[in-house]
Amino acid sequence: MSQIFLVEDDKAIAKNLVLLLRAEGFTVAHASTRAEALGLLGGDRFDLALVDISLPDGNGFSVCTEIKEKQDIPVIFLTASGDEASVVTGLNIGADDYITKPFRPRELMARIAAALRKSKRAPTAAEIGGLFVDTASGVVKKDGGEVFLSALEYRLLLVFLNNPKSILTRGRLLDELWDAAGEFVNDNTLTVYIKRLREKIESDPANPRIILTVRGTGYRLGGGHASE
Repeated sequence: MSQIFLVEDDKAIAKNLVLLLRAEGFTVAHASTRAEALGLLGGDRFDLALVDISLPDGNGFSVCTEIKEKQDIPVIFLTASGDEASVVTGLNIGADDYITKPFRPRELMARIAAALRKSKRAPTAAEIGGLFVDTASGVVKKDGGEVFLSALEYRLLLVFLNNPKSILTRGRLLDELWDAAGEFVNDNTLTVYIKRLREKIESDPANPRIILTVRGTGYRLGGGHASE
């Protein structure tokens, strides 16, 4: 599971980004100031950083420099400024990409996936029960044939693949499936999506082997999961 380092001082933007990233299967560490960011760099190892250029105690350029020196991971700048000077400065000091606010969630996910592929830090595929998932391209195949999932079905599948040893409660899944538009997925909707996903990925949806029900608790991923 890839860990994202988010440096963003706007509380509303940070909250929505954390929910979106977790729903996509990432773990997230968040800092709201330059000082907090530099403090976190000495702890966990991250796979990619999303850094706001404007911070209350400095700017994201200096944070980017520190990130590159201490962990040498991809950095994507989040900026409200689309001016050429800011973009050029960011790229010249080592940033891998930038995206201007307000941004579209799917575009951000695509840029993160591209940066992780280039860094060769992210697992690119997972396989279980004849189901093959290419997390780099978003392609899902069952017994050699492509399976077409909706965005929320794919997001749900990623949650299971990224938590192969965990029992996922319905409450946890509802939290993970926070919609990017700001609407909660309710309990009845979750039941419908579990059923639809099983119909698409299970050989026998009535007797699932990939997404298993843990009676009275929630769900878990079946055995035989492997990632590359």
